[in-house]
Amino acid sequence: ISGPDAANFVQFLTPRNMSTCSVNQCKYVLVTDEAGGIICDPIILKLEDDRFWLSTSDCDLELWAKGVAVNTPYKKIKIADANVSVIQIQGPKSPHLMQTMFGDGILDLKYYRHMVVNFEGNAMRVSRTGWSGEFGYELYLEYPEKGDALFDCLLKAGRPYGVAPGAVNQTRRIESGILSWGVDMGINENPYEVGLERLVELENTNDFIGRSV
Repeated sequence: ISGPDAANFVQFLTPRNMSTCSVNQCKYVLVTDEAGGIICDPIILKLEDDRFWLSTSDCDLELWAKGVAVNTPYKKIKIADANVSVIQIQGPKSPHLMQTMFGDGILDLKYYRHMVVNFEGNAMRVSRTGWSGEFGYELYLEYPEKGDALFDCLLKAGRPYGVAPGAVNQTRRIESGILSWGVDMGINENPYEVGLERLVELENTNDFIGRSV
């Protein structure tokens, strides 16, 4: 989501207070409907003051955002699929792998922050986030033709640390208290019903969908 009205529009989508989100910071948020139901729970990456990525996997957030935009005063925005592929590097040895891949600077990246690294001459964004409860990172690849090369490089760099490809570990995320949209919560639940009231920040004048309920 980009453009002069992007920040105001992103705020309208979520009860999380986005005014405290700085450039190169991430925030885990809920997107709610008019009844307070949870549409999805993306991570929002603030790339610039007028440019945001909303990273989600289980709902069509692009269509929801476009539908909402039709009926808001925030017209100076562009909503589009960023065409970014995400791969997670998770586990206690993930910093070693990332250091091997991208140098010592990656070790300074703080939790829920993101930065740009170089991969084979192309800029690639990396965030200190993940869906495992472990120390980890997410890599956002904007160049599909580099996908195979990135995967192969990660396996090679991670070989000394016992890297292995895998799917999301449901046990890890459950033990860490990480909810799964569509499983533990959904449009029929509001944030308070699933223990995520911390993501509803009302000590401000922000307008967002569902605030009136």
